[in-house]
Amino acid sequence: MSNGARTMATALAKVQAHQQQLPAIRVAGTQALNRLVPIALRDHGQSRVLGRFLLGIYNGEDFPFELSNLRSLDIDLFEDCLKVLIMDFTPDLEVHERIQGGSAIWQRLIERWAPETLE
Repeated sequence: MSNGARTMATALAKVQAHQQQLPAIRVAGTQALNRLVPIALRDHGQSRVLGRFLLGIYNGEDFPFELSNLRSLDIDLFEDCLKVLIMDFTPDLEVHERIQGGSAIWQRLIERWAPETLE
């Protein structure tokens, strides 16, 4: 097998493995999302970072997010953000559609945490 064929086979195997893991990725991401949203809606010290992160996943063009801000989060919240990000890598639903009342919740996030340039 040539190097090119081996590389292609490896890439295909990774894609297939990811596809097999999708159900677990979606469960973990949705659970993480359900932990992050209530905090993002509060006036907690980390709420602003979480709110802007969730808006960035929702619409990164309208709500840009500086990834280095994740460094200010507690490790559990940081890991939950990563789970949501991994889930959103291959979305079958928009992030706000993953939780009950998501459209209304994201509207609240926009009102609360949209970048000042958009306000």
